[in-house]
Amino acid sequence: MNHVHSHESAPGHAHEHDHDHDHAIQVDGRERKLLLAFVLTVLMLAIEAAGGWWSGSLALLADAGHMLVDALALLLAFVGAWLARRPADARRSYGYGRTEVLAGFVNSLVQFVLVGFIAWEAVVRLSHLDRIHILSGVMLAAALLGLVINLLVLRLLHGHAHDDVNMGAASLHVLGDLFGSIGAVLAALAVRWLGWNWADPLLSLLVSLLILGSAWRLLRRSVHILLEGMPEGVDAAEVEASLREADTAIRDVHHLHVWQLASGSRMATLHVDLNEGGDGATVLATIRQVLRDRFDIRHVTVQIDPGACPDGDSGCADHGRGSACR
Repeated sequence: MNHVHSHESAPGHAHEHDHDHDHAIQVDGRERKLLLAFVLTVLMLAIEAAGGWWSGSLALLADAGHMLVDALALLLAFVGAWLARRPADARRSYGYGRTEVLAGFVNSLVQFVLVGFIAWEAVVRLSHLDRIHILSGVMLAAALLGLVINLLVLRLLHGHAHDDVNMGAASLHVLGDLFGSIGAVLAALAVRWLGWNWADPLLSLLVSLLILGSAWRLLRRSVHILLEGMPEGVDAAEVEASLREADTAIRDVHHLHVWQLASGSRMATLHVDLNEGGDGATVLATIRQVLRDRFDIRHVTVQIDPGACPDGDSGCADHGRGSACR
């Protein structure tokens, strides 16, 4: 029985080494973007809070409260990206990359709390419309300024990897701010030109529903990663079939597990049975190439079984059924 461990920085693979170097630079860039987004969000928070208090607008006050949570979320995302670059140590052999996913998970939960608060305040105001007095001019000016800054921050964070949960969470918060600013602008126009005071709490309620859907999707994605689920777009049966067809020396592939540690960090472990005369080194190279090129899996541990699977019924009872095998 042979265990072969392989990853991007293996000697003799300069291409993968360069990839790691580029990734480190990208992480630094993300930190700078998150820090700048945090500063801009805090600035906008102060402006909208003052404008909402002065004008009496729930839309602005709700958006200011949203931005307060978002500022903390961006700070958390910044800390998560910084911790993710720390090297592995004796207690955490995988390093701290999972902190990105934890940050995204916490951020999604915070969004649920925020949505509940905005919805409650909106319902209370809709039931007491006679008490609403709004300075629409102040509200409109603050909302327009917030819209411009939110567009700037969203553009700053645009372009993160699809499976980057940490940056995805930060972008989600800013997107919620953008919706809030658009709602505040529309509400200010409705109050100013049509006298519709109910537009202020109603649009706040609609914006909270939009945020709710995005927060739910982020929560599901981060929980899926934390539960070691298959990365999006990867199917265990397809991976096994691709490996069996890649080399005639491969008799069978089983005990396959594929998971994602953090954004862009896919890993796999598997057992391989070889036909008589099969060369383990050649098969290993083939497996690495297939997993890297077709599934973007770059950290691989392969166990080559000389005969029957040594794990027996406890490990390979579902022989050949991918991740169901435990």
